[in-house]
Amino acid sequence: MTPAHPPERAAPPYADTVAAGRSRLAEALAGDPDLGDVLDRYDRWADDLAVALAAVYPVAEVLPRVVDLVAAAHLGRSARLRGRDRQRLLNPDWFQRSDALGYAAYADRFAGTLRGVGEHIPYLSELGVTYLHLMPLLQPRPAPNDGGYAVADYRAVRSDLGTMADLERLAEDLHEAGISLTLDLVLNHVAREHAWAEAARAGDPHYRDYFYVFPDRTVPDRYERTLPEVFPAFAPGNFTWDDDLSGWVWTTFNSWQWDVNWANPDVFCEYADIVLYLANRGVDCLRLDAIAFTWKRMGTDCQNQPEVHDLTQALRAIAHMAAPSLVFKAEAIVGPDQLVAYLGTGAHAGRVSDLAYHNSLMVQIWSSLATRDARLMAQALKRFPVIPVTASWATYLRCHDDIGWAIDDADAAAVGWNGYDHRAFLSRFYTGEFPGTFARGAEFQPNELTGDRRVSGSAASLAGVEIAWEHGDPAALDLAIGRLLCGYAMVLGFGGLPLLYMGDELGLLNDLSYLDEPPHRDDNRWMHRPPMPWHLVQERHDHHTVMGRVFSGVRHLVAVRRATEALHASVGTTVLAAADPAVAVFVRRHAAATVVELFNLSEQDRAVHLDEVAAYGVGRPFDLLHDRVPEVHDGWIHLPPYAVRWLVDESRSS
Repeated sequence: MTPAHPPERAAPPYADTVAAGRSRLAEALAGDPDLGDVLDRYDRWADDLAVALAAVYPVAEVLPRVVDLVAAAHLGRSARLRGRDRQRLLNPDWFQRSDALGYAAYADRFAGTLRGVGEHIPYLSELGVTYLHLMPLLQPRPAPNDGGYAVADYRAVRSDLGTMADLERLAEDLHEAGISLTLDLVLNHVAREHAWAEAARAGDPHYRDYFYVFPDRTVPDRYERTLPEVFPAFAPGNFTWDDDLSGWVWTTFNSWQWDVNWANPDVFCEYADIVLYLANRGVDCLRLDAIAFTWKRMGTDCQNQPEVHDLTQALRAIAHMAAPSLVFKAEAIVGPDQLVAYLGTGAHAGRVSDLAYHNSLMVQIWSSLATRDARLMAQALKRFPVIPVTASWATYLRCHDDIGWAIDDADAAAVGWNGYDHRAFLSRFYTGEFPGTFARGAEFQPNELTGDRRVSGSAASLAGVEIAWEHGDPAALDLAIGRLLCGYAMVLGFGGLPLLYMGDELGLLNDLSYLDEPPHRDDNRWMHRPPMPWHLVQERHDHHTVMGRVFSGVRHLVAVRRATEALHASVGTTVLAAADPAVAVFVRRHAAATVVELFNLSEQDRAVHLDEVAAYGVGRPFDLLHDRVPEVHDGWIHLPPYAVRWLVDESRSS
């Protein structure tokens, strides 16, 4: 009996458009020595592009425009960057490996100018940095500009930092040192002074359609029923009246940050061109700022809409065709249920951003250090689904922003706590109001309606270094440094791409000099954005100083991590509370080795029994961080205050 043949799969409705796009690309690049490579990449990513475009736009109209952008970008791509593309295609996991280390800084706070940043590349290399994120440096509007996130020109660098040529030279110097460059690309909005907005205000209907403009409050009021406020204290509401427009314009963040209309395919093509322009300047990673807000839908909070992921998939496919060494990092500070979608789930799995911030890990580390209890951390982090093996979390203890206490009520209830009360406790604890706290921070943007009180402060000050130093208490200072390093050991040991925020590696404290800077004095987040004190950085080699102790501790963690293949980001981490809940346990089961990481979250001696460690997967523990068998008494592994142990089986330690 002749077996039945499966029915032939029907060609997708956009097949002719894709085929025509290939011919168009081949014609545009005729004679280019890398034509074959580009066509191969087109063949690999064209379906991803077409599927994503078709979900949002008339694909037959938009795809040819995109092909022209790809061709132009390839023709303008230097031989050096084309070579980098080939190298990265052979090493697509460069940001996932255990030798990957990120560093985030404002260029001016770090070194004054882009040329100054280049002069300090040896410092970054000494630390082990392989990925440098320079905070917003594209030309913003005059202050106030939301720390640079109100961009007036995506194709120019802030004049006080240098020029686009300086940026290209810096990228080249970083690449020679083995360091990749990340820049911010703000997707949701532009400054009121951006050329698109200027044209709209001048009456150009083409550019008016780049924004959401309404003649009266009827439609805005309908949207407002379900929209939250991002900055309720100084930017209430989500719409602003503009006299030049004679209308209400959508302004999620500030009155001078106009949300762009991604439903307009012209806007999509503009941003695709910007992505490729920045890639051709040598940028290796684009941090997609405010990505969650880019699609609007009546009756929702206008965050995390499905079209956001279609747009990202389309932009990523375009980048893979023209500049395949470029990766995307999603700046999506959203709940666990929504966050994983930014790395790809379902049809988008492995097709959207390559990196996403693990905001929950940061929040849970600070929560566990305040409570000396790992149970909520274990409960909250177990909710995260598996992410694509080609993607990675960006893990961090602090960033440039405030800390919002994203504690889920259900997670808190699961460990017997009240979510509202715990969030209030954390705010009081880390602003220094709670009796006996070790932390010194400041309240940022309290919301009287929800009770939320976000917190500003440097990692060292939040960990207790500032108070201990002021009190001249050596014992408290030892604990504070141990606490800070314990937090960073969790960041570095979790897997993913760990990010150091500038100054954390030196234990820099809150800096109140921002109060003397008119553009900054009303935003206390600048207290944890200090200028780099290069006149003091030489102390990093003096182990008798706080700076030296913190720097050497971080460098040691980085070095051990680099040598531990089992910390590759393709494998996830299971987070548990030990039998003693004051000890957090990270378990990583990698083909190279199972790693069991123990973190004492308290000021007291703790212990974990060998049988418990064996149950996690390590029968004969060897401590990678101390390069020896751990101290054991009567079958118990001893953990001094804030001690960290990264354990593998002794037979796998060599």
